Amino acid sequence: MGFNISSRKRFADLTEQEVLALAISSEEDDARIYRTFAQGLRAEYPASASVFDGMAAEEDRHRQRLIDLHVSRFGDVIPLLRREHVAGFYARRPVWLTENLGLERIRDEARAMEHGAAEFYVRAAARTQDAATRKLLGDLAAAEAGHERHAEGLEADLLGPEVRDGEDKAARRQFILTWVQPGLAGLMDGSVSTLAPIFATAFATQNTWTTFLVGLAASVGAGISMGFTEAAHDDGVLSGRGSPFKRGLASGVMTAVGGLGHALPYLIPDFWTATTIAMVVVFVELWTIAWIQNKFMETPFLRAALQVVLGGALVFAAGVLIGGG
Repeated sequence: MGFNISSRKRFADLTEQEVLALAISSEEDDARIYRTFAQGLRAEYPASASVFDGMAAEEDRHRQRLIDLHVSRFGDVIPLLRREHVAGFYARRPVWLTENLGLERIRDEARAMEHGAAEFYVRAAARTQDAATRKLLGDLAAAEAGHERHAEGLEADLLGPEVRDGEDKAARRQFILTWVQPGLAGLMDGSVSTLAPIFATAFATQNTWTTFLVGLAASVGAGISMGFTEAAHDDGVLSGRGSPFKRGLASGVMTAVGGLGHALPYLIPDFWTATTIAMVVVFVELWTIAWIQNKFMETPFLRAALQVVLGGALVFAAGVLIGGG
C-alpha cells in the first residue's frame, strides 16, 4: 500500500529512536542500490563494479554501527520506518530508473546519493533544538560525509588512470554502438528518403495540408519500419551493439524526426513560406548529420558534408523535378 503526503510523518516530529531507525533503513537501501550498480557493471566494467562493492560494504559497516547504537539506547526492537514514510526526507530514484544509465552517470548518481544524504542531515541538525537529537543528526551527517570520502578513496585505489580511461573508452564505444550509430542511420534515412515524396507532393499540388499529411505518413511509416528492422536484424549478443530495443528506439525515433523536420513547416498555409522554411530545415538537418558523423564516427567533416549534402541535394532535386513536371 502506498503512502500519500497526509499519511506521512514530518521529519521534525520524529523521535530520536525513529530518526535512528530511519537512518538504519536508509543505509540498508543504499547498500542494495550499490550492489545493484555493481552487478550491472561487473561484466563490462569490473573495476568500477569493485568500487561499488566496496561502497556497499561501507554502508553495511555504518548500518551495523547504527544498529549497535540503537540497541544500546533503545533496545533490540527497531521500528519499521523507511524514506517513503517520512514527508520531506531525501529520496532515491527507483533502481529500475538507474539500470540503463551509462557508466559516468552511475558514478554521478552515487556521488549525488552520498552528498544528498550528508546535506540533509546537516540541515536537519541545524533545525533541531534538542541537544541529543542535534548530536545524533550531526553524527549521521559526519558518517555520510565519510562515505563520500571513502568512495573517492576507493576510486583512487581501484580505478587508476589507465583503468578508468579504458572503462571510459569502452562506455563511449558502447554509447556510440547502441544509440549514436542507429540514431544517425535513422536520421539520415528519415531526412533524405522523405525529401522526394514531400517536395514532389508540394510542387505537384501546392497544397500545404496535403503535403503535410504525406510528410507525416512517410515519416511515421519510415520510423516504424527502421525501428523494427534495427531491432530485429541484430540481437546485440555477438556484435556487442547492445539492447535491440534501445537501438530500435533510437533508429525509429530519429527516422521519424528526420522526416517530420521538413514536413512540419507545411502546417503553414502559405505555400512559398512553408516551402522556404522547409528548405532551410533540410539544410540544417543535412549539416547536423555531417557534424554528428564528424564528432562521433570520426568521419572527416568535409567528406561527411560532401556525402550527405550531395546525396540530399540529389534526392531533393528529384522530388522537385517529379513534382514540378
